[in-house]
Formats: sequence, C-alpha cells, structure tokens
Amino acid sequence: MKTALTIAGTDPSGGAGIQADLKTMTMNGIFAMSAVTALVAQNTTGVREIVEVTPEFLGQQIDAVFEDIPPDAVKIGMTSSCELIETIAERLRFHRAKNIVVDPVMVATSGDRLISREAEEMLKTCLFPLAAVVTPNIPEAEILSGMTIRSKADMEAAAEHIGAAYGCAVLLKGGHSVNEANDFLYADGVGTWFSGKHIDNPNTHGTGCTLSSAIAANLAKGFDLPASIRRGKDYLSGALEAMLDLGHGRGPMQHNFNLTGEFAEKGR
Repeated sequence: MKTALTIAGTDPSGGAGIQADLKTMTMNGIFAMSAVTALVAQNTTGVREIVEVTPEFLGQQIDAVFEDIPPDAVKIGMTSSCELIETIAERLRFHRAKNIVVDPVMVATSGDRLISREAEEMLKTCLFPLAAVVTPNIPEAEILSGMTIRSKADMEAAAEHIGAAYGCAVLLKGGHSVNEANDFLYADGVGTWFSGKHIDNPNTHGTGCTLSSAIAANLAKGFDLPASIRRGKDYLSGALEAMLDLGHGRGPMQHNFNLTGEFAEKGR
C-alpha cells in the first residue's frame, strides 16, 4: 500500500487541517500519516487560538515517520513560523522526500491570517523549491506574487510569476469568485487549465486541504502531476456534490463534513 505524510496544523471540527488530510488520503487509497505543526482551536466560522509545537518536536515527528514507514508523498499545510519551516525543509532534504505538495496556508477561508509575515519569505525560499507543486488560492497567490488577481489572465500571470520566482510548479486555484472551479497549472514553462464544475455549495471550509491532499495521494500512487490534479479535482467535486449537512452553527460555512469521509465515496 502506498503511503503519504501530512505536515500541518489541526482542526478539531474535522473539516480542514490534518483531520481533513488524513480522511482524504485514506479515501484515496493511501496509508496516511501525520506530523503536527500546531494545535489550532478553530471551526468553520473562524480561528480562536494557535499553539505551535517546538521545532525539535516537529523534527522528531518527521524522523519517526521516515525511519519506520517512508512516505511516497508529503503534503505540507499550515506552517506558521520561520523555525518550523526551517525544520521541515531540513528534515525533508535529509530524508530525500519525494512528491512534496505545498499548500501555502496563509489565510483561512474565514479570513483569519494563519502565518506570520516574517515566515512568508522563509516559506517561499525554503519549501517552494522542494515542491512538486505549490497550490495557492487567489488571496494567497496575491500575497506571493504581489499582484491583484481579478481575471483569468491575472491568474496566468500570477502563477507564472510565482513559478519563475521560486522554481516550482504552481497550481493556482480559481475558486474565490475569479474563475469558479477552474484552476491553472504553470509547470516547466507551460500553462495548463483544469476545468471544474461549479457546485453551489456554501460549505467550503477545508477545500484547499482536501484538494492538496488528494493530489499528494495520487502522486504517491504513481500518477503524474496533471493526472493527479485531475483526479484530485474529481474527488473534491464529488465530495461537494454530496451536500452532507451537519452541525447547527450560525456561521456561513458551518457544515464542513461533506468534504471528507464516507460521503465522498461518490466522487471516486
């Protein structure tokens, strides 16, 4: 059985972060493992508090996985400090990790900022060059590129700018009212659009974690990057179409469990 490691923060409500990653990887037929970067008190309506682990403990978690069950792919999510980013990069280089997917978690769907400004440059210079693909959403791509993104042409320009600046493939996700569910991949000097069906579902908490984890799972299974993206998008679309309605919160995104778990089977 193929294996994958997620390095990210937690989500006690179960729809994003490591919890979403583990569910998604499992549903995509991968043995899923995790290394926690931070304990995050959050739900679909916002983030309450973040408690980081120490860099030393994070390194021990990563080493424990690689020394026993070497992962066929690695997904990196929320890394909120320079010290944690340095630790991740150093240990992944040491273990010669492959098929690394970096989801640059900077801003939550709720609008909460999840990474210190000081860590942004470290993320770009230390982790992006190791990645098979980086998967920013529109707000994150605006931070990374310094550009305003309002159109399909803007998406193409921003992805090319990020890829050229940091030496990585970039999948710019268009789901923030710019290009509906259509995503743009810039890799090796070539741009490719991946069309997706717009699904009228307000429950979008965790979609970024889910897509990047599905891509990592398919890379672990031996699919190339374009095929892994397509399979990941198909999985996410199936999960959103399930329209599972859980919870009784007041927030606009309170029902997040439709993104992962058994109801996502129909998207496989």
